[in-house]
Amino acid sequence: MSEPSSRHAVAPGNTAVITGGASGIGLAAAKRFAALGMKVCLVDHAEGPLAAAAAEIDDAVLTVVADVADPAAMQAAAERVRAELGQVSLLMNNAGIGGGGDVFADVEGWHRIISVNLLGMLHGVQSFVPAMIAGHAPGLVINTGSKQGITQPPGNTAYNVSKAGVKALTEGLAHSLLTATDGRVSAHLLIPGFTYTGMIEQFLPERPPAAWTPEQVIDRLLEAIDTGDFYILCPDNETTRAEDEKRILWAANDLVENRPALSRWHPDWKERYAAYIAGE
Repeated sequence: MSEPSSRHAVAPGNTAVITGGASGIGLAAAKRFAALGMKVCLVDHAEGPLAAAAAEIDDAVLTVVADVADPAAMQAAAERVRAELGQVSLLMNNAGIGGGGDVFADVEGWHRIISVNLLGMLHGVQSFVPAMIAGHAPGLVINTGSKQGITQPPGNTAYNVSKAGVKALTEGLAHSLLTATDGRVSAHLLIPGFTYTGMIEQFLPERPPAAWTPEQVIDRLLEAIDTGDFYILCPDNETTRAEDEKRILWAANDLVENRPALSRWHPDWKERYAAYIAGE
């Protein structure tokens, strides 16, 4: 008999934990996992939105109020989940916030965004994943990153730094899990495109035609889990996979070719970048 594959973690009766599960991509994931017969726990920082989210899914959904930036709260959440739902098969570290500003912005904003977006994922991993490793069942860890953590568009450096850290953390986690479990438990980096979530809704009351829905992101996520992808790069209604690939390669070549930092937006390189994207 072959060894269990991590993709088999998505199965009826198994337990899924989603942080930032009260809205957006997290809520869409929770609905889908519940529809697939999984037991679901939503972790979020506010009780009201959590209760509303659970009511959209099923009365049996477990809700845990916890700030992912607090390691003790996350350890307590993990203990409660194991006591009430049993062994966790799928952990989706999805909680995140926007803002933060550039390098000269208020340092408290920097601390908050790093604490939630990056350290919050570390706390999720350290609270839930050791038991997944110690068990014998398939397991999945999905961390929600961002294209901004790869291509680094100027203007919101704090957010970019937090999501670049998520990419590095998840790559390191994937290798550690491969070494520890030989693929039985695996990590994956979800990289949404332009997606209409609460973070966007506060600025745009209606979904722009260019934006995907959270449900479309979860469709792509499940396809990628089935094929074992690590980098789950999502397009949207404006940007294709091919365009994303060109942007990522250009950013990587800033280092290789010793260009100015963020040359895509540098006045001396804008025309060359535009020609590159146009295929000239």
